[in-house]
Amino acid sequence: MFIPLKDENPTSRFPYITVFFIALNILIFVYQFFSPQGLQYYVFKMGAIPYEITHFTTVSFVSSESQEPVSRLLPPLALIASMFLHGGFLHLFGNMLYLWIFGNNIEDFLGPFRFILFYLLSGLGASLTHIVFHPNSQVPMIGASGAIAGVLGAYLILYPRARVLTFVFLFFFIRILPIPAFFILGIWFIAQVLNVGLGGGVAWFAHIGGFLIGIALIKIYTRKRRKVKSWIH
Repeated sequence: MFIPLKDENPTSRFPYITVFFIALNILIFVYQFFSPQGLQYYVFKMGAIPYEITHFTTVSFVSSESQEPVSRLLPPLALIASMFLHGGFLHLFGNMLYLWIFGNNIEDFLGPFRFILFYLLSGLGASLTHIVFHPNSQVPMIGASGAIAGVLGAYLILYPRARVLTFVFLFFFIRILPIPAFFILGIWFIAQVLNVGLGGGVAWFAHIGGFLIGIALIKIYTRKRRKVKSWIH
């Protein structure tokens, strides 16, 4: 088991957008958790459902609390809203840990506005990847994992040799070690690929799609930036 704790990769400015995204996810989860309707209600109301996107329709759910039909968001809005919902504390904690460790450097590289765009595009691309492979699924998809996977993909390209302090637990071997980012992120990606087909309520294809889209977006941006610099010179 490898759990990243902190990277040794300083930034030149405070990551306001990364902190904002983390705070927003936490506040929404707290609101869900303490809401009279409960977590499940908001999953049914705002989760992204592949069947709705591919069949141009709306799926009906009944609230377990009130036994009344849940008013669904329009599918395009659900694609965005679902990126800020989480099904439990561990789901939220894992996502926010990865976003805090790796998101600040990507924000530092792209700048605040581009980072917002990058994050949302990665999340949308991740959701659409899941939809392509599960077009008839009526199970709501939630979580920031797809967008954060895009952040991980970008980090792999930009800072592959940055050291990440990692909690390593292998049987009786328990240590906190500095490990290159390419190894940690490579292991993470391989795990997503190997877990495809295992189910478990995890959108593995969304993780894979988000990661690859993050790589593609950061490569496009860096290529354009090099061209601009060459024109200036």
